[in-house]
Amino acid sequence: MRRPLLFLDVDGPLIPFGRSSGQYATFTDADLGNPLLSRVDPSLGPRLLGLGCELVWATTWLADANECIAPLLGLPPLPVLDFSGDDVLRPGLHWKTEPIAAWAADRPFPWIDDETTDADRAWVARHHPAPALLHTVEASAGLTGPDLRAVAAWRATVA
Repeated sequence: MRRPLLFLDVDGPLIPFGRSSGQYATFTDADLGNPLLSRVDPSLGPRLLGLGCELVWATTWLADANECIAPLLGLPPLPVLDFSGDDVLRPGLHWKTEPIAAWAADRPFPWIDDETTDADRAWVARHHPAPALLHTVEASAGLTGPDLRAVAAWRATVA
């Protein structure tokens, strides 16, 4: 059986809104060309890889995530979820929910984002045939150790 997919948002989880630029001395705003990128914690890359999932970008950064974010995290280029297509929005449902479930098909997945809600969880539970975890990250703090442990605990339940 193939590994679960892990859908990963950038703004909020990897670029926290509450962290100041220059948080990580490894990167400077001048080096990166974008002041937000110095908020990316380079230690998250190995920790994400250690979850044993196939990582997929699920972000409005699209392919730019591979150019700007992946190198900061020490990640290889990742597949990028294509959000083009059916633009029908369901009231109360995040606009990424259906494309993520469609991409995953019958594979289990966690989705790390700062905007998921109980409505998204309920929709995925009704429409997705495999186990899924929609893990909401606090955007002001970004992806933290407890968030990663929650995903790892879910992953341990999925063969």
